[in-house]
Amino acid sequence: MLDVTPLQTAVDALADRLRSMPQSRLGQGAAAEGLALARQLATRAQLIERPGEPPRELPDAGMFAAGDQLAVAGHDLVEALRAAAARVADAPADSDAKVAPAQELAEAVRGVRAAAERC
Repeated sequence: MLDVTPLQTAVDALADRLRSMPQSRLGQGAAAEGLALARQLATRAQLIERPGEPPRELPDAGMFAAGDQLAVAGHDLVEALRAAAARVADAPADSDAKVAPAQELAEAVRGVRAAAERC
């Protein structure tokens, strides 16, 4: 079983920070950083869940929604990774798995932590 706790924890912490930031800080780039990260995580989740289909872009719902958008996109990715890990675990040894859930998880965690440093 893939332990997605590091991603979930990092996403929740950054989403909470964004939700509690004053408008001035959000307007100085923190909201844009949060939205960009949310879009990246949403794209990753969509590519895992619907390979071969073009991902849809997460809309900009405004600076005050950046934390919520990040939380939703991050949780979607967590669930997509859990499902992908279960599929890989249940697949025959000679199958060609298209998603490496552990690698995707590690990359996502690095991305969230890097964004948290910039916010």
